[in-house]
Amino acid sequence: METPSRDALQEKYERLKDALRQMGSALVAYSGGADSTFLMKVARDVLGNRAVAVLADSEIHPPSETEAARELARALGFRLIDIHTDELSNPAFARNDPDRCYHCKIELLRKLKQIAAEEGLGWVAHGANADDLHDYRPGQKAAEELAVRAPLQEAGLTKAEIRSLSKQLGLPTWDKASSACLASRLPYGMQITPQALRQIDEAEKLLRSLGFQQVRVRHHGTVARIEIEAEELPRLLSPDLRKLVADRLKGLGYLYVTVDIEGYRTGSMNAVLQTQERHGEGPGER
Repeated sequence: METPSRDALQEKYERLKDALRQMGSALVAYSGGADSTFLMKVARDVLGNRAVAVLADSEIHPPSETEAARELARALGFRLIDIHTDELSNPAFARNDPDRCYHCKIELLRKLKQIAAEEGLGWVAHGANADDLHDYRPGQKAAEELAVRAPLQEAGLTKAEIRSLSKQLGLPTWDKASSACLASRLPYGMQITPQALRQIDEAEKLLRSLGFQQVRVRHHGTVARIEIEAEELPRLLSPDLRKLVADRLKGLGYLYVTVDIEGYRTGSMNAVLQTQERHGEGPGER
């Protein structure tokens, strides 16, 4: 991927700030990740107290991530509103069809629209970036239906560019590992349950405690399929660590523990959709 020049990157940064100024006020969907933290930081710099962050606490998000997001918001001086969402109470979400993210996002964004109205804020914004335009993101449809803005996307900022600008701004999230809700670890069609989400969270916490930063434990019922960065595979597969991880994950309820030799890749659960598309069996998803 071609690295943008400093001038081109600065132009996109100024475009983002101009978009936020034009908005006048914004309620930002904030998760503590690289994208939403950067968006909220720039929004706060541009709009002052007319920029407010909202953090959703839910069973589909690791509790440790939610608390870390709260601490970061306090450290950066964001005004933060905490809300609770209950996606599992919605059968359309819990049955885990390929449009699962749409049902999650539509509930969240409706709540954010209501809060924005109560706070007298003109817009709701979320942290989708330019790379997301090339991905299967059913949640984007919900944002479009509710006229929720994506200022990073509007400015043409990619994930790599957001990380670069975040580093320039001194944000600790500039190199934070990509994250996604725990429900994304289950194959489409497998019912999402609180037990499965807790099992996944505990398995991933173990791997992070062993020094693996970019981790996914894909939950295939009795099988745990571990994805980590390809260059870290030899360490995981060393005899002592391999046995430790297998024993601990079996202690969480898995019967089989596997390691994906392709390594971590975003959206790997969408491979089934690609296969269906090639065979004319499903929608045009990535």
